[in-house]
Amino acid sequence: MRSTKAIGAVERLKTRSGNANYAAVSMPGGLFYLVERSAEGSKKLSDPMPMDEFVAFVNAREPGKPRKVSKLDLALEEQIGRSGKRTAKASAEGGE
Repeated sequence: MRSTKAIGAVERLKTRSGNANYAAVSMPGGLFYLVERSAEGSKKLSDPMPMDEFVAFVNAREPGKPRKVSKLDLALEEQIGRSGKRTAKASAEGGE
């Protein structure tokens, strides 16, 4: 079984968290678990689990990076907000 997917998830976790001490440990039978290495030794952070469950666990471990927002995205969100206010105002006036 290929472990590239699991290792890639741990590499993304390292980038998100800024902690380069995370590592994936592969076991026979295609199971993986997450460890955090330190000077005192390795601390086991999860139980052994199949690759897909392991990847989901690692991806949920730290919050994702905030997405970059372009000027066009901001303008679109502003325009949507304004149109939402107009419809809310029109329905409020019609209800009086």
